[in-house]
Amino acid sequence: MTGPHPRYRRTIAIPLGMAIATAMAFLPATASATGLSGTAAGATGAVSDVLASTATDGTALSYVVNVRPGHGPSAQVKKAIVKAGGTIVTSYDQIGVIVVHSSNPDFAKTVRKVRGVESAGNTRNAPLPAQSTTDEGTPKALSSAQMSAAQAAADAGQDPLESLQWDLPAIKADKAHEKSLGSSKVTVAVIDTGVDDTHPDLAPNFDRAASVNCVTGKPDTADGAWRPSAEESPHGTHVAGEIAAAKNGVGMTGVAPGVKVAGIKVSTTAGYFYTEAVVCGFMWAATHGVDVTNNSYYTDPWYFNCTDDPDQKALVEAVTRASRYAEKRGVVNVAAAGNENYDLAADEITDPVSPNDGTPSERVIDPSECFDIPTQLPGVVTVAATGAKGVKSSFSNYGLGVIDVAAPGGDSTAYQTPAPPATSGLILGTLPGGKWGYMAGTSMASPHAAAVAALIKSTHPYAPPALVKALLYAEADATPCTDPYDINGDGKVDAVCEGSKNRNGFYGWGTVDALDAVTK
Repeated sequence: MTGPHPRYRRTIAIPLGMAIATAMAFLPATASATGLSGTAAGATGAVSDVLASTATDGTALSYVVNVRPGHGPSAQVKKAIVKAGGTIVTSYDQIGVIVVHSSNPDFAKTVRKVRGVESAGNTRNAPLPAQSTTDEGTPKALSSAQMSAAQAAADAGQDPLESLQWDLPAIKADKAHEKSLGSSKVTVAVIDTGVDDTHPDLAPNFDRAASVNCVTGKPDTADGAWRPSAEESPHGTHVAGEIAAAKNGVGMTGVAPGVKVAGIKVSTTAGYFYTEAVVCGFMWAATHGVDVTNNSYYTDPWYFNCTDDPDQKALVEAVTRASRYAEKRGVVNVAAAGNENYDLAADEITDPVSPNDGTPSERVIDPSECFDIPTQLPGVVTVAATGAKGVKSSFSNYGLGVIDVAAPGGDSTAYQTPAPPATSGLILGTLPGGKWGYMAGTSMASPHAAAVAALIKSTHPYAPPALVKALLYAEADATPCTDPYDINGDGKVDAVCEGSKNRNGFYGWGTVDALDAVTK
């Protein structure tokens, strides 16, 4: 069987009660750029003006121009950018990435010839549409009857909806909470579609100082700028609740209910995560006290970015520089593996959805040269999804040497039915407006692993990212290959797992363990 193809490659939004196999609704991928304070070197116009012209003339695109890190764009490069018809939006001098808008279709080709420019490429293939053209598949909120039933089933000491959260005991988070809820000195940033910090389960743990809106390419720190609008996806809010919903007698419980959570909004209203936004998100996290980032998306518009293409190569380089910089500043970056049941370690993969903001065409890519970013970048923790039976989710990507760990991401209840009193095989999370609902995807697996990393950081506050990751892998519960893997029971093998019990293509080093994170 093949997996779904949502624009939110790592995100599957599923209306309550619908089976994944028959009624999946997918959240689109989104983008935004967040600049650092004081890094808008050489700006020649306001970002709002540039974006307004993009929407008006229908031809302006965004670009990244990569130069030598640590020096900022030289006068020669800045002059060449302007001469080629570009407007500098912001410059991340620490990593040598310049964000530019231009209506010149030959801008990147022209600038690549300039001395001092190491690579350059367009981050999108079409002007940003004013409105989304896809169904975001907003999940239905739990009904009052469902909430009452869950509360009646809750044990003493549990939050009202905790009985629905089969994912907590699946990684021993319920046992971990008896030892520690995590440290309020640790912050996990949700780089995503925005977080509703007014939600009663999120407000107690929200880190406003580490939150920002990065959609324009420069940071917008206005109060509430990180929140999703009513028209935008609830995805980031759902992820935030999985990580750090407070254990406060209200709603659900996060995996790390004592840590702080921040919202770094990088999603356009239309639902795209573009390179300049992702770069900005990592750079903001690097300089605002973030310990862990969760990345449940892929960078649009390319599902895989191939380094033999000069434009795509520039995008890989820009996001790599940003994620590496964040790690050097103490940040552990965690990302979802994707929802297409792809073997990311295969010799070739057919990508039928790129570019998703233009005219997609089916292309066969070499995974050794074409990368999902940030998921497959060096240093990033790549997370596969499991269902309520602890088996690889039907949709989860996999691959020996690619997957680092596995965590609950949900699956069709028909495939993996949870033990009562849980009623859905999907993952419960917070929704904007003080609500709760279900989603599934590796988008939901990644925040479970990010939260466990936050618990490790709470236990070992001086541990650098390399040690946090090493402990995450070492403490994971070894999970042997599921062989044969026939998730829907039709007699056909749906995926082949390679590797040993201690490290394999389905589960990496194993399923994350929250109890070990707070006791070892």
